[in-house]
Amino acid sequence: MTKPILELKNVSTIVNKGTASETTILKSLNLTINPGDFITIVGTNGAGKSTLFNVIGGTLIADQGHVLHNGQDITHQNEVTRTSFLSRVFQDPKLGTAPRMTVAENLLLAKRRGQGRRLIFRRLKQHLAEFKTLAASMNNGLENRLNTATGALSGGQRQALSFLMATLKRPDIILLDEHTAALDPHTSETLMQATNRRIQEDHLTALMITHHMEDAIKYGNRLLVLKDGRILADLTGKEKAQLTPEKLAGYFE
Repeated sequence: MTKPILELKNVSTIVNKGTASETTILKSLNLTINPGDFITIVGTNGAGKSTLFNVIGGTLIADQGHVLHNGQDITHQNEVTRTSFLSRVFQDPKLGTAPRMTVAENLLLAKRRGQGRRLIFRRLKQHLAEFKTLAASMNNGLENRLNTATGALSGGQRQALSFLMATLKRPDIILLDEHTAALDPHTSETLMQATNRRIQEDHLTALMITHHMEDAIKYGNRLLVLKDGRILADLTGKEKAQLTPEKLAGYFE
């Protein structure tokens, strides 16, 4: 039997505690994530999608319940500690990269993620061939801009770089927080195809929030519908395969 890579057990989160506007966002939410899962997540504004990612990522500590990583309770483990096994790509292409450093330098930073900080030679040149091959996998010309400052890239190229940096060390969990939302349709689709290919080829475990119903249906092996802080549906297999955008929209009525 496959052992879950991450579990949320009866997780609840409360904001504005002790005030008239106190609100429970996640409500006794339970979720089991298995190795290799690619889970797409949809829901209306306020459904709890970002809160769910914040609880998994450690930027928000659950008020009730537990978060387990490989069976170990990490409920109160901070965000920095969780970066040893978890990466996140945000909606804003400007997040996750150093704008004044080149593409290659950013990738080198990602390659050394989690290593002890000490004075060493960069040895950037010996990694250039590897980085060129890696960048070419995004199919957007990023491999031709290894020596370009990241701040000078297009939004699509910068977001592709953020994704590569997040997945370079093959973390246990990848959180894709509407990572294509700020891009034009063509660039968004190119990045989604590259995202899916890398997840499948490297057998990564990923969760992706999206407002694109077509992407939620097309990609991944599971689809979660969040509503009012709860998982309204967890669709897999034939049930997911037979979904249409219209049927999926029906969950929000």
